[in-house]
Amino acid sequence: MEYNDQMKNRVKRIEGQLRGILKMMEENKDCKEVITQLSAARTAIDRTIGVIVSSNLVECVRQAEESGNQKTEDLVKEAVELLVRSR
Repeated sequence: MEYNDQMKNRVKRIEGQLRGILKMMEENKDCKEVITQLSAARTAIDRTIGVIVSSNLVECVRQAEESGNQKTEDLVKEAVELLVRSR
């Protein structure tokens, strides 16, 4: 699996969010502000997982069709399991 620049940039933004949250905590910012930012980071992580799983699924289906080794249905089930596990 290749991780494109869009995926990497998403993770870098999340990293920046987390550093910002840590700074907020060190500065004893209001709990509501910290929770809001943590929630935003979690949402960003969930979306990144979705992008990676969907991209991986497309690539796996393409490879399976070319090789004929694995059923598309099995690949879809595996992708759904990954998404469910990530929650």
